Amino acid sequence: MYKTPKSTLSEVSWIPNKHYSGIYGLMKLVLTKTLPSNLERVIVLDTDITFATDIAELWAVFHKFKGQQVLGLVENQSDWYLGNLWKNHRPWPALGRGYNTGVILLLLDKLRKMKWEQMWRLTAERELMSMLSTSLADQDIFNAVIKQNPFLVYQLPCFWNVQLSDHTRSEQCYRDVSDLKVIHWNSPKKLRVKNKHVEFFRNLYLTFLEYDGNLLRRELFGCPSEADVNSENLQKQLSELDEDDLCYEFRRERFTVHRTHLYFLHYEYEPASDNTDVTLVAQLSMDRLQMLEAICKHWEGPISLALYLSDAEAQQFLRYAQGSEVLMSRHNVGYHIVYKEGQFYPVNLLRNVAMKHISTPYMFLSDIDFLPMYGLYEYLRKSVIQLDLANTKKALIVPAFETLRYRLSFPKSKAELLSMLDMGTLFTFRYHVWTKGHAPTNFAKWRTATTPYHVEWEADFEPYVVVRKDCPEYDRRFVGFGWNKVAHIMELDAQEYEFTVLPNAYMIHMPHAPSFDITKFRSNKQYRICLKTLKEEFQQDMSRHYGFAALKYLTAENNS
Repeated sequence: MYKTPKSTLSEVSWIPNKHYSGIYGLMKLVLTKTLPSNLERVIVLDTDITFATDIAELWAVFHKFKGQQVLGLVENQSDWYLGNLWKNHRPWPALGRGYNTGVILLLLDKLRKMKWEQMWRLTAERELMSMLSTSLADQDIFNAVIKQNPFLVYQLPCFWNVQLSDHTRSEQCYRDVSDLKVIHWNSPKKLRVKNKHVEFFRNLYLTFLEYDGNLLRRELFGCPSEADVNSENLQKQLSELDEDDLCYEFRRERFTVHRTHLYFLHYEYEPASDNTDVTLVAQLSMDRLQMLEAICKHWEGPISLALYLSDAEAQQFLRYAQGSEVLMSRHNVGYHIVYKEGQFYPVNLLRNVAMKHISTPYMFLSDIDFLPMYGLYEYLRKSVIQLDLANTKKALIVPAFETLRYRLSFPKSKAELLSMLDMGTLFTFRYHVWTKGHAPTNFAKWRTATTPYHVEWEADFEPYVVVRKDCPEYDRRFVGFGWNKVAHIMELDAQEYEFTVLPNAYMIHMPHAPSFDITKFRSNKQYRICLKTLKEEFQQDMSRHYGFAALKYLTAENNS
């Protein structure tokens, strides 16, 4: 997808437009200028288009252009440009019924040679003197230009843009629904228009909405994927795996290629001038979506999230986000969709995706089911300066607590949190089930600490930390539940990061139903065996990579 720079908006912002698309509805006019100069031809589609055939068929139509034909368009199927739809209805000039710009084939190189930009500008300026504004955005200006220069158009058969609305001749474009090529939901009513085949169109739309993109890629159209591009290397790696190995599926997972949609929603970030900014990094699936609003209320800084979703869930997430005032008011949250593939939750791949796409020098590696204390964002930025994170290899630990209550009066200070700990409303995180994970944080010392203090790495340590953006990635061999964070903290220690506990920082884990993967871990013996095998292999790899210093990890594991 080519993103138009904001500066280009000024090219069309002078044109008054009554259409609901606003200024963006005029951007097709400037594609000769905004698209790369070496791009010779392009198919332009409105977002309310559904293809019922392979788009390659439409691309092949370019070969039918002759002479000075530079625009491929379907005739408008409504009576709009014929005028007299109501009293004082006065449309822009058009050739007959005019043309619909929901589907356009553009020969960019020829349009540039014809001085297209000058052509449409002069036409728009002339017509606006009497019309005052456009009613159908770019379509009005395209049609006014075509009225003066009919030789520009190659008229596409109307099945390439079957325009659905209550007042169109769309049913004359095809004898049977099997003849359809492109369906254009060209009405504000969309699925509720009057058409004898409206139920067919509705079902087709809903079917595509529920399709898994991996199914479409592999089985229907055979689109090349990243896996195909790197297939030789991938096949070599896979061939080295033993398919009879009981842990084969675990090992294979690290080589799985996932479709990824970066910045799924609009993202804007203004870098902090003092170079201390911190991004909260987390990953989630559909069942944790309810945490997003709360996290946004607790953390005002930038956030980078990797969401593991199916294609249908991505649409559900879109509707959820667009219906949330909290989420829509935040533009500094980067949502990156990683589409589902394989049988395990690729937790560390997700973390890596979220980490790679931060725009700040520091990141707070968190989990989606934790709420940071109010004011943590500003506190971390001050700590970054105080502890000279720019010039030292430190991992700043944010102590983790938990509540078993779904409704919690969130502590607004450390003193209030300590009181809740004493009352049993809060606990240190996983105190009951996995004490080793956070014991080295030394909560007893934290209670009275007023300055940051150093702690040593111990076996199974998995704190939540603030680090520079150049820290190591998470190891992809760990999928689903178990050891995914432990391995990362171990690697930080191997690279001689110093673990420093922040005395006035805290985060609280909120209760939720157990994940599918933790359920598998608890119920499936083979799952636990494979996790143990992967742990041992990871430790051996650490020893090979970091030498004598890494032997302590093997010793610590044997003693734990």
